[in-house]
Amino acid sequence: MRFEWDEAKNQINIRKHGIDFNDVSDIFQHPILSLRDNRASYDEERWMSIGWIKILIGVVVYTERQGDVIRIIFARKATKQEAKYYVENIEN
Repeated sequence: MRFEWDEAKNQINIRKHGIDFNDVSDIFQHPILSLRDNRASYDEERWMSIGWIKILIGVVVYTERQGDVIRIIFARKATKQEAKYYVENIEN
């Protein structure tokens, strides 16, 4: 699995959410909860996954590309409700 992203978006994400896309691959090394991101009409299929990023439970939105490539769109710390849902459904 390879990861790619727009570096300008990464810098914005670091400033806004404190999470570097370089650390996001961690989420795919542990159990995750994933669902299709249908919040808007996108030109591509997007996924939202909740799981561990380093020492916090985070949310990553991404799209899957050909050749086993995951393109990161944004990442943030999970809300309390998202983290609780993750713990109740994955860790218990």
